[in-house]
Amino acid sequence: MGKQFFGTDGIRGRTNAGVMTAAMAMKVGQAAGTRFLRGGHRHRVVIGKDTRLSGYMLENAMVAGFTSVGMDVVLLGPMPTPAVALLTRELRADVGVMISASHNPYEDNGIKLFGPDGFKLSDADELAIEAMLARDIPLAAAPEIGRARRIDDARGRYIHAVKGSLPENVRLDGLKIVVDCANGAAYQVAPSAIWELGAEIVTVGVSPNGKNINDRCGSTHLDLVRETVVASGADIGIALDGDADRLIVIDEKGAVVDGDQIMALLGTQLAARGELRGGGVVATVMSNLGLERCLAGCGLTLERTAVGDRHVLERMRSGGFNVGGEQSGHMILLDHATTGDGTVAALQVLAALVQSGQRASELLHLFDPVPQLLKNVRFAGGKPLADARVQQVIAEAEGQLAGRGRLVIRPSGTEPVIRVMAEGDDAAEVTTVVDAICAAVAEAAA
Repeated sequence: MGKQFFGTDGIRGRTNAGVMTAAMAMKVGQAAGTRFLRGGHRHRVVIGKDTRLSGYMLENAMVAGFTSVGMDVVLLGPMPTPAVALLTRELRADVGVMISASHNPYEDNGIKLFGPDGFKLSDADELAIEAMLARDIPLAAAPEIGRARRIDDARGRYIHAVKGSLPENVRLDGLKIVVDCANGAAYQVAPSAIWELGAEIVTVGVSPNGKNINDRCGSTHLDLVRETVVASGADIGIALDGDADRLIVIDEKGAVVDGDQIMALLGTQLAARGELRGGGVVATVMSNLGLERCLAGCGLTLERTAVGDRHVLERMRSGGFNVGGEQSGHMILLDHATTGDGTVAALQVLAALVQSGQRASELLHLFDPVPQLLKNVRFAGGKPLADARVQQVIAEAEGQLAGRGRLVIRPSGTEPVIRVMAEGDDAAEVTTVVDAICAAVAEAAA
């Protein structure tokens, strides 16, 4: 049976509508707390959040849920998603919670859950929690109700761990770096960590007001950081998203460096040092063919998964890989974190910049991306991909691109949209293929 509430990255939706209400958050707290009540010890949950206005409401609701089933709560306040994963393990907690909708606008929010090992929950755990949401959950006896407390040094603990991901002899002295925190969860910790390593920093997106998270800033809105890099004469810019598990880099000329180029850099550098595990890198079907060719030229593989950092992580763990991510900027470096961590990934890029002595535009352009085009076709209902004519057009496109490109067609997991992506060496051919498939899907959906 499929999951009703959990998507590829927790539960997410518009606040005070559908599933993302205070009542649902409390019920999720009760269900997740009950799921992880095991053994005779005093049980504990760690809760972090980003800077959305609704974070206060959902945080308090989840505290009520967890304490009502007998779990103690440790509140971190605004902290990146990877910090929650880290502190869940460090504080020996039974479960971790991040309240965030990542790169979505402030009106949305979400709930991400981590197990005691700091990894996102398994499908079995999520299904078990969903099953409990539909029924009454036994509450703790009055003497066993949990307590809640905030810890004041959470930021310092995470900054210390992030800096520890670099060799002790690496300092960032002499670098001028623009840091865009998307007015989100890393607005304090990311600039502090980079400054403490010796860099001169210029900050943008570090003034959250509850409603400006991801608003014309951060890894999904790059004009601000690009303009600031060029105007300030910075050596490099780094852009995080609302919960700081994504990274996009800007070189000194203002050019965008996406997740594919970052994976190429980190993968090949680790391989050169004999530290890359798994024989390659794990990415999704959306990563550019240029990345695959770049890695192959170095004797490395590109393992592809379904879209979503969750799928990337599952393949990394099963195959023994230590580098993976997404074109959109999720960077998972299992030597340093159990989930995507934009700040940790940024520090690895900055270390490579220092050690190479090159400019960012030289270091970070490892391959020329193959022309790639993605279009979305919205439909009202039904299954347009099952239509015979659509299947015929797709088969013809696959034959046309065979050996010279790729075709990826998938329904969105969150809205009634078919996503059609093609890439190949001939940009005109790619456009023709995508347009033909989109037209067939639209006709079938009419």
